[in-house]
Amino acid sequence: MFEHVTHAPPDAIFGLSEAFRKDPNPDKINLGAGVYKDEDGRTPVLDCVKQAEARLLATEPSKSYLPIDGASAYGVAVRELIFGADHEVVTERRAVTAHNPGGTGALRVAADLMKHVRPDVNVWLSEPTWPNHPQIFEAVGLEMKSYPYFDEDSNDLAFERMIRALGQVRANDVVLLHGCCHNPTGVDPTIEEWARIGDVLAERGAVPLLDFAYQGLASGVREDPVGIRALCERVPELMVCSSFSKNFGLYAERVGALTVVAASEERAQAVCSQVKRLVRANYSNPPVHGSAIVTTVLGDAGLSEQWLGELKQMRERIHHMRQLFASELDRRGVMLSAEGNDFIARQRGMFSFSGLDRLQVARLRDEHSIYIVGSGRLNVAGMTESNMPRLCDAIAAVTSAS
Repeated sequence: MFEHVTHAPPDAIFGLSEAFRKDPNPDKINLGAGVYKDEDGRTPVLDCVKQAEARLLATEPSKSYLPIDGASAYGVAVRELIFGADHEVVTERRAVTAHNPGGTGALRVAADLMKHVRPDVNVWLSEPTWPNHPQIFEAVGLEMKSYPYFDEDSNDLAFERMIRALGQVRANDVVLLHGCCHNPTGVDPTIEEWARIGDVLAERGAVPLLDFAYQGLASGVREDPVGIRALCERVPELMVCSSFSKNFGLYAERVGALTVVAASEERAQAVCSQVKRLVRANYSNPPVHGSAIVTTVLGDAGLSEQWLGELKQMRERIHHMRQLFASELDRRGVMLSAEGNDFIARQRGMFSFSGLDRLQVARLRDEHSIYIVGSGRLNVAGMTESNMPRLCDAIAAVTSAS
């Protein structure tokens, strides 16, 4: 069976981390994978998570299976975090949630659902987008198209070109949008632009699919779903793929969720039944520990407030690294765009689309042991005050030689 199997190419992001691990340079820097690091270069376990785990260890009654779509309390917590407890999609019971293994698992279940209900659907992806998006939809045999998103000249949203492209979307096509902290560009629409996007998708009869992996890392937990809520005012149906890897630091626990908003409660329940059928044939039912942590924290006023505080510290540290990165490049006379480096501080979330080309990225890796994605995407959350001088010196070296 496997006689003619050839080696698959390494993953664009995890393959980079593997190369980083093999690098013997003690001063190596990994800015590839989207993992938050503190000032000491560690990926911490949040204090609120530790406290929740202690409670679970003391009170957990069983290790029995969860329902196929996960614990109901987790679904309630996810929906209230995205929409708010008093939002009409919640009060009208038009939203249903399934607990999936990570945001990637949620995207895959969403892809399976699309293939099942609309096998001829086109999935529209931003150009650029997260490298794993095309692989997920290709794996289930969905057709993909792209719409412009990033303007390299202004290092900003190519909004008018984006709108013109979305005007060509067919009815019932799915348009994947990043809920906040766009990966890889760090550029998000304004609330006015979200409203216009929603108007166009409503006019075309398209269905938004929100990849919402970074809630709380742009402006705040309550502020970051503003685009999703603007879409809910304009379209009757949408899907949201959530992740708690970044904002809870639960990377290894694989805690995600697919939330589907339908036009009616009856339709939402029908969709839920199909999601459960697809999950049963895939991984049967989700793991319990990570979702129990999230549910415990969000269900306790003290732990929830503590989580918001710890998340704020992460958000502010990332923003500080953006500002420091831009200023250190300025000090060295390095301009990553024709208009300077201010765009780095304007971007949001963990990533910066730096403008470094593939040759410069390769030189950073080969000559300086600095690892970033080939597109030039930098994980700002992996920068520290201690590694910043070496990073900026290396960028100065590879850009001056280009």
